[in-house]
Amino acid sequence: MASNDLLKGTLKPIILKLLTENKRMYGYEITQSVKELSKGKIELTFGALYPILHKLEQDGAVITESEIINNRNRIYYSLTETGKSTAKEKIAELEEFVNTLRILLKPNYGLEYVLAR
Repeated sequence: MASNDLLKGTLKPIILKLLTENKRMYGYEITQSVKELSKGKIELTFGALYPILHKLEQDGAVITESEIINNRNRIYYSLTETGKSTAKEKIAELEEFVNTLRILLKPNYGLEYVLAR
């Protein structure tokens, strides 16, 4: 399982990516999707998820919609137009960072990359 230190800066792009691929999602659904897609290597807690969702809502990137399911209020999150452009930006930023990490962690790969330029 990935450590919290490694996950901290990647959670927002992960959440935005999921919301990009799905019309709307609720909190538990997001946590389960992350767990399933990562084959259990990333377990997103509600304590990490909801502050990010609330910040995204505050920034105008997501909107919420309440729905009563089985006598319980379920809050769905979906991207706004601002959120869609934020998602593209944050996902691209994370992809670039991951590629940079690959260069740093695999010296031969880095050398090939440098020589190719």
